[in-house]
Amino acid sequence: MATTFKRPDKRKFDELREVEAKIGIIKRADGSAMFKFGDSVALAAVYGPRELIPKHKQDPEKALLRCHYDMISFSVTERKRPGPSRRSTEISYVTSKALEPVLQLDAFPNTVIDVFIMIIQADASTRCAGINAASMALANAGLPMTGLVSAVSVGKVAGEILTDLSKDEEDYGHDDKVKETTDIPIAYIPKLDKISLLQLDGRIKPQELKKAIEAAKKACLKINEIQTKALKQVND
Repeated sequence: MATTFKRPDKRKFDELREVEAKIGIIKRADGSAMFKFGDSVALAAVYGPRELIPKHKQDPEKALLRCHYDMISFSVTERKRPGPSRRSTEISYVTSKALEPVLQLDAFPNTVIDVFIMIIQADASTRCAGINAASMALANAGLPMTGLVSAVSVGKVAGEILTDLSKDEEDYGHDDKVKETTDIPIAYIPKLDKISLLQLDGRIKPQELKKAIEAAKKACLKINEIQTKALKQVND
């Protein structure tokens, strides 16, 4: 049976929104980047490795990676209260875990690497945009990495598997007239063929989840090419 669902912005089911990536946008940072999915824009700045204070938190075997995710108050339609929230704390944590597999943290014992991620405009997929920007910023900082982390949000909307959900698609069906939306942020390391983040909000069948993961990997390969191109342009 043919589907009757059409994406609000007319994209194909497996099509990304317009993607843009830039490197070295914050001059005083050790590394920085901007990553954009449509109207979702993330900036990332890296500082370090530098000595971790207080010293009792130092690890003599490796560096501590600290990610700080937040959204500017005017990044969303309804003004966000300034400062960290429970959501930003959770996203900061999962971002660190998504990035750690590509970093050689054991090369910098007793230090900390701080990654500050700021969402200046939000239209869904902000954690994925932040991960993409942070991965590029870490590479821009010259840290030894085994590969780039690429992230995208896939999901199930009106029974269809979609790539790179927009806010309209995340909210689709919340009036209970259709099936609820399932949102699945995924971070993937193409060079290692490894998923470093997979979260799921909603319901989905095992075979649909497998299809969603494959769609995410395919999209992440495209994102990885864009990230790599941006880094090469600066180095050239």
